[in-house]
Amino acid sequence: MSIFDHFQARYEAAKDEELSIQAFLDLCKDDKSAYANAAERLLLAIGKPELIDTSKDPRLSRLFSNRVISRYQPFAEFYGMEEAIEQIVSYLKHAAQGLEERKQILYLLGPVGGGKSSLAEKLKALMQQMPIYVLSANGQRSPVNDHPFCLFDVTEDGDLLKREYGIEKRYLRSIMSPWAAKRLHEFGGDITQFKVVKVRPSILDQIAIAKTEPGDENNQDISSLVGKVDIRKLEHYSQDDPDAYSYSGALCRANQGLMEFVEMFKAPIKVLHPLLTATQEGNYNGTEGLSALPFDGMILAHSNESEWQTFRNNKNNEAFLDRVYIVKVPYCLR
Repeated sequence: MSIFDHFQARYEAAKDEELSIQAFLDLCKDDKSAYANAAERLLLAIGKPELIDTSKDPRLSRLFSNRVISRYQPFAEFYGMEEAIEQIVSYLKHAAQGLEERKQILYLLGPVGGGKSSLAEKLKALMQQMPIYVLSANGQRSPVNDHPFCLFDVTEDGDLLKREYGIEKRYLRSIMSPWAAKRLHEFGGDITQFKVVKVRPSILDQIAIAKTEPGDENNQDISSLVGKVDIRKLEHYSQDDPDAYSYSGALCRANQGLMEFVEMFKAPIKVLHPLLTATQEGNYNGTEGLSALPFDGMILAHSNESEWQTFRNNKNNEAFLDRVYIVKVPYCLR
């Protein structure tokens, strides 16, 4: 196979696939990964560890006190960072089970050049390996990656879905976006008119993976996270219409995936406020009079220790401190 055929085959394999709602529910019965959350999909991409008994190696036994350590193949290039990687995997395991870690920001803390950004890039690359399923209507994919389960109510439909398809109630927590709610009204409540699209997360196309950076305090606002009104569409729609909104914020794009916040604590505090409700409640408000937007993904942040110390010492930031899961990434001294 030539390089051109190889590239074309890879491109074709990553193309979107469309299913009906019924076909998607049948798939859920056989394949739990069809509705796995972001942490579960990342764990599947990381795979099983290689267990190493350090008591059998004189050098490693002194470093790890004869403990059994785990090494993960995707992180083979990260020399001497086993403990930080194990902490990340531990966070993912708890988040995958729907425990408190699911509502926390994964925060990599360490000195300059310690490997925080490299770890973040690796996690984003791994997130691309497992597909996600997104609601679609009239040939248009949901701009906020609505999961098909947002159509169902946990109290009304939970028991029926559990009985017929084996879907646990904890997976039915996502709210419907304003875009999906508008389409539902257009269809007169007929959810069979919706389609489900199997999509590959992509760093390049910003599908389920997004990155945001701190900007100038005078001109950066929350629209970099939650999106804003598209001025060009106001000619055809009112200002609070879901179709007039530009879902370009990092939280909009990273739903069902991973959002990376570089140097998080250098950003103005007003910019960080949407992260509180996005992590704790699974939704956040846009900049206009829309209903809340869904967020069921992971937030990964990293910064240096000096910014963390400044942020931690400010008593006004206590709400954030409780919602951060710290993974220390020190220099490798091995």
